[in-house]
Amino acid sequence: MPSSGETESNDKKLSNFLCFAVYSANLAFGRAYKPILDKLNLTYTQYIAMVALSEKDDQTVGALGEKLFLESNTLTPMLKKLETLGYIQRKRDPADERQVRLSLTPAGRDLVAADPGAPLVEATGLGEDFPVVQKSVVRLRNNLLKTTQDNAAKR
Repeated sequence: MPSSGETESNDKKLSNFLCFAVYSANLAFGRAYKPILDKLNLTYTQYIAMVALSEKDDQTVGALGEKLFLESNTLTPMLKKLETLGYIQRKRDPADERQVRLSLTPAGRDLVAADPGAPLVEATGLGEDFPVVQKSVVRLRNNLLKTTQDNAAKR
C-alpha cells in the first residue's frame, strides 16, 4: 500500500491533470487539422470562424468574437484574410457605422458545406461516444466559464 507521500506524488503527475488532457487534445486536433486546412490556405481559427458564420449569417464582429472566445483585435486581421480569399464579406452596418457585419460568400458556404474536417470525427476513435464526449467537454467549458464569471462578480 502506498504511503500518503506516494499517493500525493502520483496525483501530481501531469498525466492525471484534466486540464493537460484537454490542452494536449486541443494541440492534437490542431496537428490533425493542419494538413487538411493547409491545402485550403486556412488556419484552424479561420475555419471555425467560417463554420460559426455558416450557423448565422450577418453577424457582427463582436458577436462572432464572443462565440469564438476571441477579441476583435485578433479577429480583424483574420477576417481581412478570409475576405481577401473570397470566403467572407465584411460590411458596415447601415444602422450603426461602428459595427461591421460578416457574411459568408457562396465560395465560403461551399467550403463549409464540403466539411473538410469530417474525417477527423472517425480519427478520434470515439465512435458512438463522440457526441457524449463533445457534450461533456462543452459542459466542462461552460462550468469553468461560469465559475470564472461568478468569481469576478464577487470581487
